[in-house]
Amino acid sequence: MRSIYIIFILLFCTQSIRAQDYTPILDYSNEWHFTTCNFGCYSDIYYTDGDTLVNGKMYKILDGYHYISRTFLLREEVAEKELYFAQIIPGGGIQEYLLYDFSLQVGDTIQMQNPISPFPKNGGFFKLDSIIPKPLVNGQDYDHLYFSPTPSNPFSTGNAVWVEGVGSLSLINAPGGKPDINGVGQLSCYFKNATGFYANLDSIDDCIPTVLDIPSNTLEKVVVSSIYGSGVCLLTNTGKITEATLYNLTGKKIETIINNFEKSISIDLSSYSSGVYLIVVNGIGGTKKTFRVIK
Repeated sequence: MRSIYIIFILLFCTQSIRAQDYTPILDYSNEWHFTTCNFGCYSDIYYTDGDTLVNGKMYKILDGYHYISRTFLLREEVAEKELYFAQIIPGGGIQEYLLYDFSLQVGDTIQMQNPISPFPKNGGFFKLDSIIPKPLVNGQDYDHLYFSPTPSNPFSTGNAVWVEGVGSLSLINAPGGKPDINGVGQLSCYFKNATGFYANLDSIDDCIPTVLDIPSNTLEKVVVSSIYGSGVCLLTNTGKITEATLYNLTGKKIETIINNFEKSISIDLSSYSSGVYLIVVNGIGGTKKTFRVIK
């Protein structure tokens, strides 16, 4: 009986930990292939190209496809699991829309906004019908969220699908859009840092990134220093670091810190024994750099 109880507790804890995880949609470099099949299949490509600061908030600039004016922006609040789309208004100002909220639970409703898309700008209210984990390109499971318009929705009739770490299976700025390869179109490929993250090869042969703008010297300016008397190591210029891992000299991994475009990373060594440690940082595009620190 005790063994069954322990197994139950372990399963519950594992599920709780997974429920708290969230994979952001945006990375340093992002590229979407959007495919339509009418008398043959054709894929349009759009991507993020650079960052900009507007009203104190950092956005990624959306480019390609019909976003070439570079007045369309994306930003993500990772802690809240929300992604926003913004349009710079001619003459000044900005109009922002909440596109995604991955904190929703089954049975919740959300008003879909589909700005600058073939779908109604105000898509009306949708209900989250189910959340199903499914594997993506890397073999790991990510939540797939399935929505349907509420019975009182006068604007939309088609169902919508969101994927954790990806966004809509329609256009990124159409969370309420129905993915339809023979209609408006559907997402076929999504790349983060030129690495495939999502692929649907039902109507195309392969997924190959075309926007390869990741420089090889992304970690050149990263610097490590110590905060005197605190036992804390500080890494600066870390905006292009994805994670930092602390090892001791025997090669034992001690701690890994995930970085979400923060400009600095602090590693607290105060609770560890005196000695030499290694910090290995991973950058976008698979770049790595090792620092030697002494406590």
